[in-house]
Amino acid sequence: MTNQIQAIHTRVKGRARYKVNPLYRSPSLKKHLERQLSDRSEIRQVSASALTGNLLVLFNSDQRHNQIASLIEDVVLEYEKKPQPESKPPQATSETKPAVEPSEDQPAKDWHLMDSEAVLAAWNTSKESGLSPDQAEENLNNYGTNTLAESESRSDWEILSEQFNSLPVALLGAAAGISLLTGGLADMLAIVGVIGVNAVIGYTTESQSEKIIRSLKGDRELSALVMREGTQQEINADTIVPGDILVLQGSNYVTADARLIESDNLQIDESALTGESLPVQKITKPLESQDVPLAERENMAYKGTFITAGKGLAVVVATGKFTEIGKIQQMVGETTATETPLQKQLDEVGSQLVMLGGGICTLVFGLGLLRGYGLLPMLKTSISLAVASVPEGLPTIATTTLALGIQDMREHNILIRGLDAVEALGSVQTVCLDKTGTITQNKMIVAEVHTAMGIITQSEDHFVTEDNQPVNPQDYPELLKLIQVSVLCSESEVNRTENGDYEVNGSATENALIYMAIQFGIEAIALRQEYPLVTMNPRSEGRNLMSTVHKTDESHKFVAVKGSPAEVLERCNSWMKNGEILPLSDEDKQELELENEKMAGKALRVLGVAYTTIENPDEEAETDLIWLGLTGMADPIREGVPQLMEGFHKAGINTVMITGDQSPTAYAIAKTLNLSRDQQLEILDSSDLAHFDPEKMQALFDKVDVFARISPADKLQIVQALQATGQVVAMTGDGINDTPALKAANVGVAMGSGGGEVVHEVADVVVEDDNLQTLINAVSQGRTIYNNIRKAVHFLLSTNLSEIMVTTIATAMGLGEPLNAMQLLWLNLVSDIFPGLALALEPPEPNVLESPPRDPEEPIIKESDFARIASESAAISLSAMTAYSYGLLRYGMGQKASTIIFMSLTMAQILHTLSCRSESQSIFDFKQDPLPHNPYMDGAIIGSFAIQLLPTMVPGLRTLLNLAPVDVLDCLVIGSSALVPLVVNESTKKQNFDLKLSQQEV
Repeated sequence: MTNQIQAIHTRVKGRARYKVNPLYRSPSLKKHLERQLSDRSEIRQVSASALTGNLLVLFNSDQRHNQIASLIEDVVLEYEKKPQPESKPPQATSETKPAVEPSEDQPAKDWHLMDSEAVLAAWNTSKESGLSPDQAEENLNNYGTNTLAESESRSDWEILSEQFNSLPVALLGAAAGISLLTGGLADMLAIVGVIGVNAVIGYTTESQSEKIIRSLKGDRELSALVMREGTQQEINADTIVPGDILVLQGSNYVTADARLIESDNLQIDESALTGESLPVQKITKPLESQDVPLAERENMAYKGTFITAGKGLAVVVATGKFTEIGKIQQMVGETTATETPLQKQLDEVGSQLVMLGGGICTLVFGLGLLRGYGLLPMLKTSISLAVASVPEGLPTIATTTLALGIQDMREHNILIRGLDAVEALGSVQTVCLDKTGTITQNKMIVAEVHTAMGIITQSEDHFVTEDNQPVNPQDYPELLKLIQVSVLCSESEVNRTENGDYEVNGSATENALIYMAIQFGIEAIALRQEYPLVTMNPRSEGRNLMSTVHKTDESHKFVAVKGSPAEVLERCNSWMKNGEILPLSDEDKQELELENEKMAGKALRVLGVAYTTIENPDEEAETDLIWLGLTGMADPIREGVPQLMEGFHKAGINTVMITGDQSPTAYAIAKTLNLSRDQQLEILDSSDLAHFDPEKMQALFDKVDVFARISPADKLQIVQALQATGQVVAMTGDGINDTPALKAANVGVAMGSGGGEVVHEVADVVVEDDNLQTLINAVSQGRTIYNNIRKAVHFLLSTNLSEIMVTTIATAMGLGEPLNAMQLLWLNLVSDIFPGLALALEPPEPNVLESPPRDPEEPIIKESDFARIASESAAISLSAMTAYSYGLLRYGMGQKASTIIFMSLTMAQILHTLSCRSESQSIFDFKQDPLPHNPYMDGAIIGSFAIQLLPTMVPGLRTLLNLAPVDVLDCLVIGSSALVPLVVNESTKKQNFDLKLSQQEV
C-alpha cells in the first residue's frame, strides 16, 4: 500500500474506510472510483467523498482490506494515466452561448498562492470595471446561483413514521395481524391501540421540538456591492458570480469566496468558519507555503464571514456550493448520524424476545399437538404466547419516559430534537468542546493592562491591582492617558441609545478598548468632542500600527498611537511614569518586551499604546512617541464553564477542546479549565495530523486534551476516530465549521444564539440560552432515564416470562388453557404500562454523577441479570400455578379456575414492581436508609389494583375476558399467591446481588 492509499478503519470484517490522497477535491476521481469499484463482484457498496478524501467500501467477507486497497490503487493509477480535461474559467466572447444548466464544477485552484493580477486575468475581469452584464449572465448560467442548499428538516410524516421503527412495535404489529387472521378482532384492536398510544406520545413530543428548532432559523436576505461595467452596483447576493469584484466594507457579511486585491485595514471575523476567535488582518500579496490552513489564508475572504473593520476589493473565485461553507454543507450531507446506545440495546432486547418467544411458541404448539389438542386451539394458544412474549408496555414506557425528559430539559432552555438524544446524553464518555462561542463568549474584553504603575486585571466587570484593590484611573496619570488614547485611536463608532446606554460598533478589538474606558467612567463621546479628529493613518501591509491626529489648540496637535507592541516601542524614546515624562532606556525597553511576551503567553492579544504632540501638521506624527503601556485582550470564558468541566470530570467524562485558534491561546484556556485533570496537558496542532499513520491516530486522539488550528474536516475526523475506539461522543459547537462533526457525533450540541439554521438543523440538542452548565443536568437526567428504563425492562421481562412459564407448564401437563389471548393482553396492559412507567419515573440516585459512564457495548440487560429474572419469574409462576391447582381441584377445568390464575398472576406482577426498584436493597431491610419516595409508584400500584378489579364489577368486561365470580376463599387464595412471590424474591435479593458482584469481579 502506497502513501496515496491508507487504511483508516478496518475493525469490522467486510467494511473498511481508506484515505485516498488524490481524491481530495477531485469530484471526477470520486465518480471514477465509485463507477469502477461498483462493477467489481467482490465489492458490495462504495461511497467516496471529494471533500475529505475518504473512501468507504463494503466488500465480501472473504476479502482482506489490503486486497481492496490494492484494487483501489489500481483504479487510481488507471485514472491518473488518462488525460484529464483542464477546468478553465469562462472566456467571454460574442459567439459564446449561455449554457442551459450550470456546469458541474467551478475551477478549484490555490487562489491564495497566485498573484492578484493572475487571478484577475484568469477570470477575464479587472478591478476598475469588473464584469460586463453579458459576462455576468454567462457566468451565472455556467456556474449557477450563489445559494446554498436548504437544510432539510424532518417532515411531520417522517417524525410519525419513525415512531413505528422499533422492533417491539413490529412484533406487536405481527401479533395483531395474526390475531385478526384467526378471528381475534378484539385482540387485534387492543394491540393496535397500544401501538397508537405510543406513536401519539412520540410524535407530539418530537414535532414540538422540531417546530421550536425551526423557529430559530433566520430570514436574512443579503445584498452585495459589486463593480459592474465600471460602476458600483448593489445586487442580490444570490446573483454574484465568479469574476465579480466585491466591494468590502465594515459591518457587512462577505457574500462569496474571494481573493483580495485591495485591503485598507481590512479585518474579518472568520470564527464561524475557522473557529479562530480574533478578527484576521487581511493582506493582498500571494502566500508562499503550499499547505496553508484555511484560518491562515490572509489574502482570502470567505462567504459567511463578517467584516469588522476597514475596506477592500476582492475578485470572486467561488460561489454557492463551491465556497468553503458550501463544501462544509456537502460534508454534512455525506456524514451519517450514529445510533444511540439505547436504540441498539432495545433492538437487542427485541431480537432476544423474538428468539425466545418464537422458540417457546413452537415448543408449546408441538406439545399441544402431541397431547391431542386441536390445530386451531393450539394456534390460538401460540398467538397468546406471542402476545405474552412481547412487552407491550416497553415502547410506551421508553417513549413516555424520554418525552418527559425532553419536557424537563425544555424548562431549562435546552431543546432536544429526538427522544433518544436524552438517553444518549447520559451515555456520553467524551465531550468535544468547540472553544470559540461555546467555551468562550466570542467577544473581546480587555483582560489585563500593564503600565509603569504595574499590572491591573479585569475581575467581575471591574479592574483591580495585583493586591486586589480597585483602580481609579484619576490616581494614575499614565493609566488615564492610556485609556484616553485607546478611545481616540479607534475607528469604532460610539453613540448613546434612548435609554442612555452606550452603543459601540466596530472591530471586536477596538470595541473592547472603548468598553474598558466606559467601565472606568470615561465619557467617550465627550472625549472625542474635546479632541476632534483631524486625520487617521490606518494599518497597512507591513505596518502593524495605526495613529490618529487630533486638534487640541491652534498651535498643537495630539497624536494617539496603538498597534504591535514591538513596532510602537521602536518609535518611543520616553515613557510616562508616575505622571512624569522620563527617558526610555534600552533596559526599560527589554523589560517591556519581556512583559509583552508574558502577556502573549497568557493567550492575550496585546497592543502597545503611546502618544505625542506635534506643532506642524506636516510633521511626522509617529516618531518620538511617549510610551504609555500594554493592553491585553481575550475572548472571556463563559460563566460556569470551569464548574461544568469539573462536573464532567467528576462524572468520569473526558473533555477535549477543539479550536481553530493557535496552540498558545488554546493551551492557556485549557490550563485555566484544567482539562487534563492536573495531569500533563497534551495538545496537538493540525499541522501535525498529516505526520501520523492513520491506524495509530485512534490511540493518539484518545490521549489528546486540546486540538489547535483545526479545520472542519479535522473536527469530523477527530470525532469519528474517538467513536472508532468505542466511545460515545458529544460535540458542542456554534459555527458552520462545526456542523459535520455535530452530525457525526452521538450527541450534537449547538448554541442557540449563533451558528444559523444549518447548525440548529444538524444538532440533536440546542442550548437556547447558551448556558452550557445546564448540560451536566442533562447528563444526570440521561443517566437516570437509562437506569430507570433498565429497571422497567427488568420488570417487563420477568413478568412476561412468568406468563410464558404458566402457559407452557399448563400445556405440557395437559391442564388446559389457563389464560386466553385477551386475558394475556389485559394482564400486560394493567401490570406492564403503569407500574413500568412508575419505575421509569424513579427519582435519581444520589451518586448518579459520581460514577463513570457505562460501557456503550454493555446490553441493557446483562447476562448476569437473566438468572435473577428467571428466578423471579419462577417464583411468580409457581405461586400462580399453585392457585390454579386449587381452582382445578375445587371447580375443575374451566372459567372459574382460569379466573383464579388470571387474578393471582396479575396481582403478583403488580406487587413485583416494588421488588424492581432496587436490585440490591430489599423493601423489608429496615437497617438501611429507605429508598427515595416515588409518588408515581403509589399511584401506579393503587390504580392498577383498581383497574384489575373492574372486570369483577362491570359485566361487559367480565364477558369480554371470560371471567367468573369468586368467593371469599378464592380471594384469600388469590391474595396469598400474589404476596408470596414478593416475599420470596425480596428475601433472596441480597444473596443474588452478592453472587452477581463476585461473578463480575472474577
